[in-house]
Amino acid sequence: MVGGTTRKISAASARSHTRKPKSKTSSKISGLVKKILLVSLMGFLAWAYQATQPPPPNTCGSTNGPPITAPRIQLKDGRYLAYKEYGVPKHIAKHKIVFVHGFDNCRHEVSAAYLSPDIVESLGIYLVSFDRPGYGESDPHPTRTIKSLAFDIEELADKLELGSKFYVVGFSMGGQIVWTCLKYIPYRLAGAALVAPVINYWWPGIPSNMSKEAYGQQLLQDQWALRVAHYMPWLTYWWNTQKLFPPSSVISHSPRVFSSQDIELIPRVLPIRKDYQAQVRQQGEFESVHRDAMIAFSNWEFGPTDLKNLSLESEVSVHLWQGDEDILVPVKLQRYIVSQLPWIQYHELSGAGHLLLYAPGRADSIMQTLLGGKKDTS
Repeated sequence: MVGGTTRKISAASARSHTRKPKSKTSSKISGLVKKILLVSLMGFLAWAYQATQPPPPNTCGSTNGPPITAPRIQLKDGRYLAYKEYGVPKHIAKHKIVFVHGFDNCRHEVSAAYLSPDIVESLGIYLVSFDRPGYGESDPHPTRTIKSLAFDIEELADKLELGSKFYVVGFSMGGQIVWTCLKYIPYRLAGAALVAPVINYWWPGIPSNMSKEAYGQQLLQDQWALRVAHYMPWLTYWWNTQKLFPPSSVISHSPRVFSSQDIELIPRVLPIRKDYQAQVRQQGEFESVHRDAMIAFSNWEFGPTDLKNLSLESEVSVHLWQGDEDILVPVKLQRYIVSQLPWIQYHELSGAGHLLLYAPGRADSIMQTLLGGKKDTS
């Protein structure tokens, strides 16, 4: 027997000799899968970005845009505001009023159907209602803010030569904007009326526990819509157009936001609104209702409870009307706000809902109270 040396082979070395070499085909497949996943991710992100981007506004007077049918004034920044005049001629008017329309509405919101000719004549009322930016035939305002809306109103009054002092009356979201007039242009006001003004749950000055309780009483779909408008405004368009979750009940015209009295009033409102409803969002939903919500529920630099007593300095008479069965605007928060502003004359209407302005005789009563100092007993 021929002797020889025995060579020990380690386990690692043995495994390396027995391991099969990697297949070039499997490597190619793995790389292909990674590329597909990457492309899919990029496609999804592109789709998600596109889905959150609103379409450009269909501006009145532009190519293929809606026609311009209303008189308009041009603002300093080049934008146009459309308006509509009511009442007696300006040169003989005793009281000149700027009316601020509510959410998802336009300059046609105030008409003779709500304000009687006798009251108009006897009080000498001239009233102008205008399309807020992006609504009706007023140009969209991509950088619109709470402050800019107040100065739009001041500029409108100057262009129409309403004089150094005028009244402002706002309903619903328009009522909320009246707060900004009291803040930024109080020196121009002869008086103000806020009718069922919308409340921002994030206003400074409202106790957080009270605001949280009132917020929790809103419809769940509205809680989400408001939360998106406040915390993620860039998702507002997507949220109110997607099909996975219910959007804002107000934007979708859900009857669930109306009280029993509101439902009784709807047949009185619809015949008038049907004549102009198509004009309200004709320049695009984003520049009208969506941007409106984003601004109304954004972080304001002030809250109504921060306002100074205007009656002491300029004798401005300010009134606020609120229904105690308003589903959209919690009466508890409204009561708190006016309790901090004793110079505001508060009129709480028993059994009334959010559409209180449209109750028979209510517009007349509001005007008589605001302009004539007559106590509102409606």
